[in-house]
Amino acid sequence: MPVVGYLNSGSPDSDTSRLTGLRQGLNETGYVEGQNLVVEYRWAGNQFDRLPALAVDLVQIRVAVIVSPGLPAALAAKAATTTIPIVFGVGVDPVQVGLVASLNRPGGNLTGFNQINGELGAKALALLHELVPGTTTIGFLENPNNPIVHELITRDVLAAAAAIGLQIQPLKAGTDREIDAAFESLVQARTGALLVGNDVFFNSRIEQITALAARYAIPVMYSSPEFVVVGGLISYGTSLRGSLRQIGLYAGRILKGEKPTDLPVMQPTRFELVINLKTAKALGLTIPSSVLAIADEVIE
Repeated sequence: MPVVGYLNSGSPDSDTSRLTGLRQGLNETGYVEGQNLVVEYRWAGNQFDRLPALAVDLVQIRVAVIVSPGLPAALAAKAATTTIPIVFGVGVDPVQVGLVASLNRPGGNLTGFNQINGELGAKALALLHELVPGTTTIGFLENPNNPIVHELITRDVLAAAAAIGLQIQPLKAGTDREIDAAFESLVQARTGALLVGNDVFFNSRIEQITALAARYAIPVMYSSPEFVVVGGLISYGTSLRGSLRQIGLYAGRILKGEKPTDLPVMQPTRFELVINLKTAKALGLTIPSSVLAIADEVIE
């Protein structure tokens, strides 16, 4: 049976939604884990410095394809092999960070999915400002352990904030304890709202972050609907599960003989705005009709 290598910086518990999407995509191309496909999982436990060795391990056992959600995992996989196909999922321009030569003709052994997180961060900030128009300062949660993504997305968010007259309170968190401390800093500074950056670590801490937002009664804008489903207030972006489904489809096509260089890097064609009205009520917020009118899903 063919073997797919799965390389991620998180942990098994944090990847439930992603793996559901990945398996769905593989199934749609005729591959079912445990029946006609083996998946070798390698998780770094949020220790990014472990990724290169884990990538080399997958190369040594000669997997047929490497799936690498998150830029740190994708870069580690790229450094480990120039021959094994790699299907990545990243939130920044893969050309800009050197993963592929171009979006239409990737070249080499990599292709994948780009979520366009930088542009989404600016739009998400504007939507959050509509929800809390009286707030002049908004917190921005970013992961310093993911420096390339951190730099690019922070730049776009700061530029968007300046354009609409907002101040940004940067909050850095790369561990569970630092996430807790970031929310405590928000409360101490009396900052009125929070934007959570689209980062592989934060996406693995959905329950923790939404619970803290509820405890401290802070309006928070997230990057994927998975946060809102479990009680988050609002999200703007692409589904983690949906993104991994696309990656699974590409992995399946490569297993059937297609080459990464012939598969253009995918980009989302639709971004979803999801609102949880129950959470809004608990926070004492009235969602503006202008925001409700453009929502793709409203959770009652």
